[in-house]
Amino acid sequence: MLIEDIAHLAIEEDLDGGVDITTVATIPEDAVATGDFTAREAGTVAGLHVAEAILSVVCTDEFEVERHVEDGDRVEAGQKLLSVRTRTRDLLTGERSMLNLLCRLSGIATATRAWADALEGTGAAVRDTRKTTVGLRALEKYAVRCGGGVNHRMSLSDAALVKDNHVVAAGGVAQAFKAVREGFPDVPIEVEVDRIDQIPPVLAEGADLIMLDNFTPEQTREAVALVAGRARLESSGRLTLVNARAYAETGVDFLAVGGLTHSSPILDIGLDLREESA
Repeated sequence: MLIEDIAHLAIEEDLDGGVDITTVATIPEDAVATGDFTAREAGTVAGLHVAEAILSVVCTDEFEVERHVEDGDRVEAGQKLLSVRTRTRDLLTGERSMLNLLCRLSGIATATRAWADALEGTGAAVRDTRKTTVGLRALEKYAVRCGGGVNHRMSLSDAALVKDNHVVAAGGVAQAFKAVREGFPDVPIEVEVDRIDQIPPVLAEGADLIMLDNFTPEQTREAVALVAGRARLESSGRLTLVNARAYAETGVDFLAVGGLTHSSPILDIGLDLREESA
C-alpha cells in the first residue's frame, strides 16, 4: 500500500526513490505532531493493529500510540480511536495507507455486526465466503470476526465444498461427495444442494455440512427437520438483513453472506492533527 502511494518505502528521502512531495515541501523535517484517528460515523472498529503496523514501517523515528478503543468495539461518531505522536512528515505520509485499511476493515466489521445483532439468540451465526479483495483475505476475514461473525475456509485446501459445477462434472451430488471422501478422507466436506431431494443421498454418504442454496425459509425449515441434527446446515442466497432472522429461526447453523467482504461500505474515519500551543 505504501508502495502505491510513494513508489518506494516512505523512509527514503531521495526524490528518485519517491517521497510524499506535498509533505516534504510543506513540513519541516524535525516537526513533530499528534494526530487523532476519529470515527466520523457510528460503527464497529477493526484494523487498529494494522494501522500501527503501517506506522512501524513509515516512521523514521520513535512514535507514541495511545489506543482509545479495541478492535471489535462499537464506537460513536466523533469518538477517538487512536492517537499518534511522531514526526509530522511520517504521520502524513502514512495517513492514507492507514485510513484505507482502517476504514475498509471497520466497514466490514460494522456490516457483520448488523447481521450478528439480527441473529442474536437464535443459535445461528453469520459467516463469510471467499469473495474477498485480492491480497486482503486474511485481514477481511479478521474484520468479520471483529464484527461477531465466523469464518468459512480460508483457502481451497482447508476444506472441501462440493458446488453445482463439481456435481455436473462428477455426474451427481452423491458421486461428487464420494470422490472427495475417497481422495481426501480426513478433510471436512460441505455439499451444496438446491433441492430437498438431494439431501438424503448426501446424508447417507456422511456429509459434515450441507449448504442450502436459494432455499426459502419454508424449504429451509423442511430441510432442518429432514436432517434432524445429522449434519450442520448453512443457508446461502436470498439472504438480507430483513429476512435474516426468519432463516436463522428455522434451525440452521450458519448464514453465508458474501456481501460482508465484497460489498460492505467503508466506515468513515479521519485523521485530525492537533493544533500545537505556542
